[in-house]
Amino acid sequence: MARIINEPSHTFSEYLLLPGYTSEECVPDAVSLKTPLVKYKKGQEECPLSLNVPMTSAIMQAVSDDRLAIALAKEGGLSFIYGSQSVESEAAMVARVKNYKAGFVVSDSNLTPEDTLADVLELVRTKGHNTLAITSDGTANGRLLGIVTGRDYRVSRMTPDTKVKTFMTPFEKLITAPADTTLKVANDIIWEHKLNSLPLVDDEGRLVYLVFRKDYDEHKSNPQELLDAEKRYMVGAGINTRDYETRVPALIEAGADVLCIDSSEGYTIWQKRTLEYIRRLWGDKVKVGAGNVVDREGFLFLARAGADFVKVGIGGGSICIPREQKGIGRGQASAVIEVAQERDEYYRETGVYIPICSDGGIVHDYHMTLALAMGADFLMLGRYFARFDESPTQKIQINGTYVKEYWGEGSNRARNWQRYDLGGAGGLSFEEGVDSYVVYAGALHDNVEKSLYKVRSTMCNVGVLNIPDLQQNAKLTLVSATSIVEGGYHDVMLRSTSKPNM
Repeated sequence: MARIINEPSHTFSEYLLLPGYTSEECVPDAVSLKTPLVKYKKGQEECPLSLNVPMTSAIMQAVSDDRLAIALAKEGGLSFIYGSQSVESEAAMVARVKNYKAGFVVSDSNLTPEDTLADVLELVRTKGHNTLAITSDGTANGRLLGIVTGRDYRVSRMTPDTKVKTFMTPFEKLITAPADTTLKVANDIIWEHKLNSLPLVDDEGRLVYLVFRKDYDEHKSNPQELLDAEKRYMVGAGINTRDYETRVPALIEAGADVLCIDSSEGYTIWQKRTLEYIRRLWGDKVKVGAGNVVDREGFLFLARAGADFVKVGIGGGSICIPREQKGIGRGQASAVIEVAQERDEYYRETGVYIPICSDGGIVHDYHMTLALAMGADFLMLGRYFARFDESPTQKIQINGTYVKEYWGEGSNRARNWQRYDLGGAGGLSFEEGVDSYVVYAGALHDNVEKSLYKVRSTMCNVGVLNIPDLQQNAKLTLVSATSIVEGGYHDVMLRSTSKPNM
């Protein structure tokens, strides 16, 4: 008969941390959240890739594009650009992230002089910034004819059909620089002329890059930025087990720092073959994670197959329904605890430390700290990031509340059948994800800052200043259903209907 695991499958909400001794040195500002991203020989060499904060964004259409990747890298985390798009489109997103931090930004907001104020306002709404390049053909590399910023128009005094050519700052009034201008010289020009941006153009007058004053300012105000050796933002990319022979080389060429096989279930021959292909062609030079798994056997399979990190979790995501559809999965807390135990045993036996990523099951901010204490090296978050300005979905109003669209990769909307590939014919036979909304939460920076302050504060309550010490010294207790009720407000009448930001 089937092997029965009699212990219940637990979620994060069924656990609490016990406080430890807090010394005077144990303050949130002293806590380090740096954590390994890929495998290394612990004690013998440094981890080749680390995160400054233990956050990665999920490989989803509704979450991880180049804009969110840039915003998260500024905070010290890393995005995995979604792979359920063409190879060319995904590679272009990766390239835009890598080009962005170099200071030379390829314009993503472009119009022609014949476009209208309505077109300007729509671009500002969708892109979130108001520096628009006006080119001869409306492309990022067309002949530059002018620039439009928020100072060039007043909505209250202009009609939507007003032509861009009537209010743009024309080329002859712009300060520009040659395409081969160095970043230092470009910044000097910006400061000397008190500019917000500097267009770089080639000998034919075509726009090549924009350099922004805010990039210099942001670098000074974001000491946690996740940068590569060339001071560019780091970015990951999702791949699948079908077209990897085409997708992987293109993503490497585009500059992806790390790859991840995006699949609902990682204990498969298809992931093993994908990992073997990468190791055969690039050895250990290309870093690639795999998953998802929920037990010891799954972790060992992927570790032996060559994974640089292993994702843990099946069915715990807010839009994932494989447990409902197929009866497969495991409570996220139970999965993380068991896989972390096997990760540690594997390290003792081999000397190789393979980080694990907890993917799914995070409902409240404190769940992040619990997942780390249970052994996760970093987290992958979907719903959390989908709520922010920088996610690629629309912000709309429903019944007086602003929301953002959010759908699963296994939903009919995404139709990412490659993620659920079991070797048969292509196609999505049934849904393993839903199409939904999440309550809009504002800017990524503000929310991440608040969430991570809670994590640091909780770690101080436990009496630790870094993630390894949290994993070694934390004490966790299971809680009863009654205890869970006791943990929230009860037996009172609230004076306000507002709820804490989660």
